[in-house]
Amino acid sequence: MTVPKLTRLLLAVFALASFAHAVGERATSMRDAYLYVAPDVTSNKLADVSRGRELVILDSSRDWLKVEALLGEEKTITGWMLDKGLVRASTPDGDKIIFGEAADSEDQASRRGGRRHADDDAQHLYLRVYDQFPTSPLAGEALYRAADIKWQLERAQVVSRPSAHEKEAFLRVGMDEEIMRLVMKKFSGSKWADLAAYHLIENKLCGDWQGDPKCPEKEAEYYEKYANDRAQSPRAAEALYNAASRQAALIELYKSDQQPKKSGDARARAIAIAQRVLSQYPQSDYAPRSQSLLFKVQQGVPTYGNATE
Repeated sequence: MTVPKLTRLLLAVFALASFAHAVGERATSMRDAYLYVAPDVTSNKLADVSRGRELVILDSSRDWLKVEALLGEEKTITGWMLDKGLVRASTPDGDKIIFGEAADSEDQASRRGGRRHADDDAQHLYLRVYDQFPTSPLAGEALYRAADIKWQLERAQVVSRPSAHEKEAFLRVGMDEEIMRLVMKKFSGSKWADLAAYHLIENKLCGDWQGDPKCPEKEAEYYEKYANDRAQSPRAAEALYNAASRQAALIELYKSDQQPKKSGDARARAIAIAQRVLSQYPQSDYAPRSQSLLFKVQQGVPTYGNATE
């Protein structure tokens, strides 16, 4: 079985953490820097060290540090770098400093013409908050944000493949769930675990319904179960709206299959779920959308297909 890329990265991080505990202090680079053969800028450069890379401090010489740098899944290089812009476990507010740099990198990644590889920097920096400061109040959010960035990057690749249009979820390659499940395990009961769990639904969805009622049936179940199990989640209202919209779509799909009873049942379910959004989450962004969906269903306006009356 192939080990997921992020799993290999995490294993490498934890292996280096054990090594660091034995031989030196761990640190995180807050800037792009060079790793040199000797403590001298005129010496040969060994590698580039980007933001968020984990370092183990082995020795020091004036303004220089000898470090072992984790630069890839299983790639570590030992060399010298200037003692500048490093956050150590002893750095006051170190967790906040790294988290802030991660948030800035994430912002850069979202901008047109932003810093190259800023998304990778953000992912590594958030992961470092969790790994270097595991008891920090920011650790759960940091791990989730790292997971979210990775998920979005993978999703962009997944939806570009022909398999993205396959009806059955198992016929396409989905997003790697490893780090999302780690969030759920390490921060169970938190808002971050709820958000991670919501992402996992996406891997179960049909790529294209292809007019098959089984797709929206299953999807409505997934979303409604999520809202039932995680009523306090920031995504609970969205989950209910998604369940209601799929029940609304089933009204027309069942009609096309000459199943009037099921169509009527779907209409009743769509109305009930939409009303639940209005009663349980009246201040959410999905309350107005549910109101609109409710109006259409009650008026008999199709919400799926290209029907024009």
